[in-house]
Amino acid sequence: MPALHIRNVDDAVVTALKRRAAAHNRSLEGELREVLEQIAFPRRSLQKRSPGGKLPLKTVNVGAKTNYGRDEIYGDDAR
Repeated sequence: MPALHIRNVDDAVVTALKRRAAAHNRSLEGELREVLEQIAFPRRSLQKRSPGGKLPLKTVNVGAKTNYGRDEIYGDDAR
């Protein structure tokens, strides 16, 4: 398999890529492979991320709680 060598990459770019790799639990090399694959084959990378081409959803806790009941959200109990 061919290898790539890129010279004169700005230190800030390398630092940002290392952070991105850590966020995805990958090595810098693995993250760069993923980035290059996404650029070269954008449709393939979308399909790889989630089956059926659906977007993955993530819920987050923002620290606030709501007291809305089902009837307040949907307007009736028929749903």
